[in-house]
Amino acid sequence: MTVRDLTEDWQRLGSRRVAANGIELRVVEHGEGTPVVFCHGFPELGFSWRHQVFALADAGFRTLTPDMRGYDGSSRPERVEDYDILTVCADLIGLLDEAGIPDAIFVGHDWGASVVWQLARAYPDRVRAVAGLSVPATPRSSGPPVPILRSRLGDDFYMCWFQEPGVADAVLAANVRHTLLQDEVLSARDFLDTGAAEPALPDWLSPAEFDYYVQAFTETGFTGGLNYYRNLDRSWERTAQLADEITQPSLFIGGSADPVIAFTPIAKMPAVLTDLRRSLIIDGAGHWIQQQRPAEVNAALIDFAQEIG
Repeated sequence: MTVRDLTEDWQRLGSRRVAANGIELRVVEHGEGTPVVFCHGFPELGFSWRHQVFALADAGFRTLTPDMRGYDGSSRPERVEDYDILTVCADLIGLLDEAGIPDAIFVGHDWGASVVWQLARAYPDRVRAVAGLSVPATPRSSGPPVPILRSRLGDDFYMCWFQEPGVADAVLAANVRHTLLQDEVLSARDFLDTGAAEPALPDWLSPAEFDYYVQAFTETGFTGGLNYYRNLDRSWERTAQLADEITQPSLFIGGSADPVIAFTPIAKMPAVLTDLRRSLIIDGAGHWIQQQRPAEVNAALIDFAQEIG
């Protein structure tokens, strides 16, 4: 199933830079009504939400979609420690403050999902409702996450391989096209095998859309996004005071073919999300779900947002 190319439509929306939490975020705004903030993951951009931005705006919502800290048109601080999850959460609160918005519905995918789950815990009065795609909300781990991941999945597991500054950065930036075409990668070997033939574009990504990503990451590299992973343990330490439970209305959307579900099981999610309105698993969908299956994702998000009001 081929998905419509929205590259030119997205570029016509334009963007602005917003001062937030000591940095600047490049933000695309579209529509009017109840505010919905979209937060992307790795290696993604605000552009990754193009299908949802137009659909939600058409449904009567005001969408705000930043390039997250470390990505493309937003600030990219050099220090690793500037990317812990509470610092990233504070960026989003700064965005609300600048826009004069008391609270919003937050939607995140991949790392963006991890951020919005923690945002709902850290700033409950600013999060009207929260939706996570691909990465479930989970209880706090019993210890720092990286040692647990190493013991269970080995040093070759991609989150572990990402930990050493400069190593994965150089490999991923050496062939940006190869990196961005790696689908649902779980090990360092997949990134290191740069001699393999370039995979074909998936049918949900047009050449123009792919070029948008290639140009952005060719200019910036991948270090900003990798630094989120390098703060896994620091973020765990900094969030010890937060409650496990998320009490706002919530929604989870995942794909049945997403490998993240395999190592981040959803069975415990209802205990964390005390007002879980729906957990939707889209049959056959992989990790890049909001781009791969926009019709189903848009319908679920619109229903959820309209229910919240």
